[in-house]
Amino acid sequence: MLEKFNYDNKIVRNFAIATVVWGIVGMLVGLLVAMQLFKPEMNLGNQYTTFGRIRPLHTNAVIFAFVGNGIFMGVYYSLQRLLKARMFSDLLSKIHFWGWQLIIVSAALTLPLGLTTSHEYAELEWPIDIAITLIWVVFGINMFGTIIKRRERHMYVAIWFYIATFVTVAVLHIVNSFQLPISAFKSYYLYAGVQDALVQWWYGHNAVAFFLTTPYLGMMYYFLPKMAQRPVYSYKLSILHFWSLIFIYIWAGPHHLLYSSLPGWAQSLGVAFSIMLIAPSWGGMINGLLTLRGAWDKVREDTILKFMVVGITSYGMATFEGPMLSLKQVNAIAHFTDWIVAHVHVGALGWNGFLTFAILYWLIPRIYKTEIFSKKLLAFHFWIGTLGILFYAIPMYLSGFTQGLMWKEFTPDGMLRYPNFLETTLQLLPMHMFRAIGGTLYFVGVIVMAYNLIKTAASGSLVEDEPAEAMALAPAFVPGSSENTWHRSLERKPMAFLILSLIVILIGGMVEMMPTFMISSNIPTIASVKPYTPLELQGRDLYIREGCVNCHSQMVRPFRSETERYGEYSKAGEFVYDHPFLWGSKRTGPDLHREGGKYSNAWQFNHLMDPTTMSPGSIMPPYPWLIDQTLDISTTPSKINAMRTLGVPYEEGYDQKANDDLKKQADAIAANLAKDNIKVSSDKEIIAIIAYLQRLGTDIKAGGAGNQ
Repeated sequence: MLEKFNYDNKIVRNFAIATVVWGIVGMLVGLLVAMQLFKPEMNLGNQYTTFGRIRPLHTNAVIFAFVGNGIFMGVYYSLQRLLKARMFSDLLSKIHFWGWQLIIVSAALTLPLGLTTSHEYAELEWPIDIAITLIWVVFGINMFGTIIKRRERHMYVAIWFYIATFVTVAVLHIVNSFQLPISAFKSYYLYAGVQDALVQWWYGHNAVAFFLTTPYLGMMYYFLPKMAQRPVYSYKLSILHFWSLIFIYIWAGPHHLLYSSLPGWAQSLGVAFSIMLIAPSWGGMINGLLTLRGAWDKVREDTILKFMVVGITSYGMATFEGPMLSLKQVNAIAHFTDWIVAHVHVGALGWNGFLTFAILYWLIPRIYKTEIFSKKLLAFHFWIGTLGILFYAIPMYLSGFTQGLMWKEFTPDGMLRYPNFLETTLQLLPMHMFRAIGGTLYFVGVIVMAYNLIKTAASGSLVEDEPAEAMALAPAFVPGSSENTWHRSLERKPMAFLILSLIVILIGGMVEMMPTFMISSNIPTIASVKPYTPLELQGRDLYIREGCVNCHSQMVRPFRSETERYGEYSKAGEFVYDHPFLWGSKRTGPDLHREGGKYSNAWQFNHLMDPTTMSPGSIMPPYPWLIDQTLDISTTPSKINAMRTLGVPYEEGYDQKANDDLKKQADAIAANLAKDNIKVSSDKEIIAIIAYLQRLGTDIKAGGAGNQ
């Protein structure tokens, strides 16, 4: 007997609007960030719009606001139709939507204020992390409630990817968010140094895997066959693709830490599984592209399918390049350079961006019961977006190759050919200008899309509750059926599917992390490494607040080119008191791990006030507010106590006298500056950050060439 019900299109519409709005915002911030890297004046002269503070705003806006809302739009639309059921709860749908938007607004407010944990793609402080957890649980209840009340027993392949996305993102977020709060918007990670780095890049790599990849693969498996009006190429390949992808992906995080202080066995595991990752990734791409077999005439005529083809091809390119970048010989040149920026944006602009655009163009006319407003504008968007990707990626590849090779080049006499880091920076400026042009072209396409979709919606009327009908849930087992295979049986048991997916994704993380956490010999201590002084600890927090880690690494790799330029290579034991680690992932400026003592306090002061006075041509913004703002030392006791709780060996009761030591060290730095005719009060923030910079790398002191 047929049962009548309605699909909820209003929640789909809401997430679609949010996708477009936050896409515009996130990409506009991205354009500003791009221009700051060749025109420092675009930092706009205030502390809230510097590169260090708004670069994480850009990444969070495009990942969690633009892509996140795009995921929920596609999931809410496809899930209802695949399961032949309305979402489990309209109330939970509304809580999910508005809660997610509130989280995004919270990020937009806190990150420019310098409220950040510094963990890449996880910069939001602990209260927002808790809110993310709660809203993710709301999403999960709504999704699994819908699966349980479904009228279609078979769970289609797209739903497998949605389940894996939910469970893995939950695990990643929780494990990476173990923090000790010391105030409403300040916390320290429980992990330190090498352990913190391993957890962060286990999270960071798999946030790309399970937030930017698996839900989009699920949407590819639903929307591409609908658009092409053809079945998925291979069901068996879908099974192989899914299980091998979620098992292998979770191991690959350490390839972000090659040649670092991470134990070698963990690095090797990351490399091995990264290479294996090519097979399932390309299995998904091939399954997508071969779904279009016999439909290429339709692709030539249908611009929406063109978006899908370029998007899936970009996925294939990015997932081939990622494993290649994990090869140590390639990583030695590429890491810390713009090559990685190019790689990331081929995936972001091509895979995530173009698939999102295709789904928006396909979905909006259907829920509004109308036709797309302008096919000419649709075609214009496709071509200008494609040009934007090319103008963005090609200069960044050239920039990355240039950086990596210039950093490593020696003269016939055995000297660094470019000992001054700034020589490389100046060489890259034209390529950064072209990157901004590419970003502008891509952004223009998004604006055109927004106009086209608005006019499309205006020409129709939203069907908020779309009528549908389906038979009641079919029996779980049909004797003698050829479909009663082990996987067909699993596809009919959502809770078993969830648990098995959880087990599969936990294996890799546990194998990599447990030895690093439980075997002390993996992270040997160094007797000369001491905790930060109270002033240095405060200065380190200011370094984090200003986002300095977005431009400067603190990890000298064991290459002659790096030890000649920076000094002795970094050791694991040097980071045992670092909560969080600050190794960085990109060198827009030089590495700072051996910065301490290389330059005078006066040099550091002038460099922070106006970098061009010490380094002519520098693209680093000035930080004049550091000399105006008084250091808040009321937080010192709580910070010392938090560090003691985390195992840093401050003596008991030190929190009561920490500020006395802080003031003595601050007075000494201020007096030293006065000798160079620099008069600044010892209670200003600049004194603390100078103290931190002068401490870096001094526990193991070694010389190195100038690096500015």
